[in-house]
Amino acid sequence: MRDYLKFCFAGIVVVFIVSCSGYERILKSNDYKLKYKEALRYYDKGDFTRSGTLFDQISPVFRGTNQADTIYFYQAMSYYYQRDYILAGHYFHTFTRTYGGSPFVEEAEYMGAYCYYMQSPRTSLDQTNTVQAIQAFQLYLIKYPESKKKEEVKKYLNEMRDKLVEKSYMSAKLYFDLEDYKASIVALNNSLFKFPDTKYREEIMFMLVKSSYMLASKSIIKKQKERFQDTIDEYYSFASEFPESNFMKEAKRFYRDAADFLGDDMNTDD
Repeated sequence: MRDYLKFCFAGIVVVFIVSCSGYERILKSNDYKLKYKEALRYYDKGDFTRSGTLFDQISPVFRGTNQADTIYFYQAMSYYYQRDYILAGHYFHTFTRTYGGSPFVEEAEYMGAYCYYMQSPRTSLDQTNTVQAIQAFQLYLIKYPESKKKEEVKKYLNEMRDKLVEKSYMSAKLYFDLEDYKASIVALNNSLFKFPDTKYREEIMFMLVKSSYMLASKSIIKKQKERFQDTIDEYYSFASEFPESNFMKEAKRFYRDAADFLGDDMNTDD
């Protein structure tokens, strides 16, 4: 049994060596038609490292020929399957600018956007790639409104918009949690302006009431009147949209304190 295993192992080693030596000969060859054929063969086998290397070698040679767009597209795809989304995305975007009449152009536009999507990080990090993915997918839908990938793209767009909403909310809430109420008011208002339909709208509007109240209460006397008036204004906006909110009891307390300071005789229901 041991001898049989040794024989099998030796056979595998021989096949590996032969395979590698064959690939090395192709790399060193000046037969670019052979390299093209072998690059496609490696690609079809799922050996994307070797196919990518061969496509890199022959791409300059075939520039301007009928095979140029095919080589460039599969070059990009080889990097994509190696999970090098930065380089793959670069190749896809260059492809769409260079080979606008190619039968691969629609797929390249989609893949370029998808590479941005794959680089979109978790919510707490910078969302530049998320924004780029949204823009690229929106452009794709404009260019190809009847695409078979339309519903898939819409799903990605919704996912990434939710991520931007989450990022905006978290950034604004950070100032609130740090009790930097002046910065909190700016950030919360910016979040509402960018995403008026945010699922956090109720909480954000309550935080605006509390932030304006806390800022006013800690302000110097000459600024308090204006800032307590802001508290009242924020309260009315919040109460008109969310009269049954779980935050209402606390919001009413801020309103009453602000109204008492201003000598306002307006009352709210208990």
